[in-house]
Amino acid sequence: MLTSLPTTLRLVLAAFLWNKEPQNATPSPIRFQLRHEHAVVNGSRSVFANVPASFLGDHYAIPTTYIETPRPFSAAAFADARLFLMRHAQSPVLEWNHIEVAGPDVTKRETLLQLAKMTSNSYYGDPGHHSWYSLDGWNTAGFPLATAISSTPFGWEPDADGFRGHVFVSDDNSTVVISVKGTSGPWIAGGEGPTKAKDKLNDNLLFSCCCARVGPTWYTVCDCYAGGDKCDQNCVERALVDDSLFYPIGTKLYNDVAYMYPNANIWLTGHSLGGSLAALMGATFGVPVVAFETPGEKMAATRLHLPSPPSTHHITHVYHTGDPIPMGTCTGVTSSCAMGGYALESKCHLGQRILYDTVTKRGWSVDARQHGIQFIIDKVLNEDWDAEAGLEVPPVDVQTDCVVSISSSSGGRS
Repeated sequence: MLTSLPTTLRLVLAAFLWNKEPQNATPSPIRFQLRHEHAVVNGSRSVFANVPASFLGDHYAIPTTYIETPRPFSAAAFADARLFLMRHAQSPVLEWNHIEVAGPDVTKRETLLQLAKMTSNSYYGDPGHHSWYSLDGWNTAGFPLATAISSTPFGWEPDADGFRGHVFVSDDNSTVVISVKGTSGPWIAGGEGPTKAKDKLNDNLLFSCCCARVGPTWYTVCDCYAGGDKCDQNCVERALVDDSLFYPIGTKLYNDVAYMYPNANIWLTGHSLGGSLAALMGATFGVPVVAFETPGEKMAATRLHLPSPPSTHHITHVYHTGDPIPMGTCTGVTSSCAMGGYALESKCHLGQRILYDTVTKRGWSVDARQHGIQFIIDKVLNEDWDAEAGLEVPPVDVQTDCVVSISSSSGGRS
């Protein structure tokens, strides 16, 4: 088990590793293998467990293409720009370095299907679980991944309450995929679990207009509601950067993985909350992201004062119109989200998107029960989108009809 590095050392290493290019970037498919599990202990410290060699199966391939990602010339410059933006409420002049890397080819259904299975499996610590998806040639064997460490899968202990997922590594260590688990809940995905309370806290801080102040009977998740229709946005921004919350934990995780694999190109993937966190981390570090069925994270990026790069097309959101959560329509006190205690009021996403119009093309109704990653794998990604037109997936586009509006009103849309 490897603990996270001291903060000062991580920051120094990040400054040197930030602008690295993969040594073996290639447009050919990249073969991956599950290598580690990651989890959080003591509220904010990332730890890793190696997957025992006896549970490593055959490799599987993900199609790739060249992707251009914008990155600041240094981590220090990015941090200074965030501070300037926070203090002066305007974007500073920040130079960006355009890096070409091998990234996931999102025009291929196989790419989306494999990454969706990888992020689905991050909800479970045991390949023997009935909901575990076997990837191509993966020997699941039916045993817990961390049997060599404990009788309970690592990070899935009864008192584990935070950020967790898996780390996949290519044959030659040139590429790493970090998957991030999304929200655990009875009606979302992954079922009940020890992380559900912390997951809900992060959902309601990241995606609500004012600390989950949906109505007069709701308890807020931070002390920023100022009465009437007022919300202290500075207070909300401070609440988002607490060390025990998932975005700061995610940035620490990224730096730890970059230290473990200093010459690797890193990708991020996740579903729902996990996908939004992957997108925020992708915007921070300038690395490829594929996120599934996520609430809009653009408002959170604004509140976190993330400098806006020239392009965020290295981030791809995959979702369908029958899921009200990424569409930003699961709102109001009578919505299924609100009845479950979630204030998912944001609707704008970073980057580009692949939007499956399942309502128009397939006649589906809009239902939050269609949000789960297993549903996406089995019902959306199980076949080519339009075989007659030769489309494996819908065309890539951008969300042009959405503007983030941060105001003092707790009832406004974002």
